[in-house]
Amino acid sequence: MDTPREPTVAGRIDGLHLPWSTVYLPDGTAVISERDTALLRTIKGGQLGTLGKVPGVVPGGEGGLLGLALSPNFAADRYLYAYFTAAADNRIARMRLEERGGRLELGALQPVFTGISKAGTHNGGRIRFGPDGFLYVGTGDSQRREQPQDRAALGGKILRLTADGRPAPGNPFGENPVYSLGHRNVQGLAWDSAGRLWASEFGPDVDDELNLIVPGGNYGWPDVTGAPHRSGFLDAKVVWPSTAESSPSGLEIVGSTAYLGALRGQRLWVVPLRGEFAEEPVSYFTRQYGRVRNVSLAPDGRLWLLSNNQNPDFVLFLDLHG
Repeated sequence: MDTPREPTVAGRIDGLHLPWSTVYLPDGTAVISERDTALLRTIKGGQLGTLGKVPGVVPGGEGGLLGLALSPNFAADRYLYAYFTAAADNRIARMRLEERGGRLELGALQPVFTGISKAGTHNGGRIRFGPDGFLYVGTGDSQRREQPQDRAALGGKILRLTADGRPAPGNPFGENPVYSLGHRNVQGLAWDSAGRLWASEFGPDVDDELNLIVPGGNYGWPDVTGAPHRSGFLDAKVVWPSTAESSPSGLEIVGSTAYLGALRGQRLWVVPLRGEFAEEPVSYFTRQYGRVRNVSLAPDGRLWLLSNNQNPDFVLFLDLHG
């Protein structure tokens, strides 16, 4: 195996507070969610700004304003989707980003999908539109260990929805939003160049995971973790035995390489992918920048890393050298 080349730091912008997710508008503006403030921050031309506050967010523990996703039809509908913790649940809502006087403003909040259980921890929160145009949602078990193996429960799953929040056609269990089950706390979602879905997931005290997701797949929690080769469950493609080295959060795939931010591990993990297989992970920047919450590919080809150091936080820009 050729060791992946180490990315180089190209810059940073400070002034964020517990950022969680980043999306990029067609004009290059980055929109970043802040978990506890419920603010949507913007970066354009190297300048940090504020778009607005998402109403109805009730932060607490690991909950708050979490994942963001841009509508695949954004040029026409202007929708920004957000996953957040509300008073009684975790939910997904959308807002139009409206231009007034040359400035972006948030439109009214429209709930899209509600009823995902909440807790102080294990709230999931990652959302992304897939190559098929449907919305994929990573949820956590919200400390309810009976949920991940229950197809009728929303916790501990990857869900697949239409843009309006209905179960997507072709889902493995019929008119059911569940796409895969047996997850503990899904944190990252990304597709490789062949359209395969990969997901990162927190283990308990051992066995953090990078999984290749298949429709209807059962990834074992709470019965098994890691890659135990147990009948009826799918093994993780990468297992980190020590969560102190990983706790993988945001996930991005560029070409045939997966990039994962590590929270407890305080590093960037780089995993070469070979079809349906993952090779040995390599780590960079260990304990240089603190906890890494998210990794995303910007339109200019750089990776953006979001820190999770509870103030001050920042975005770090990385060049990948091709």
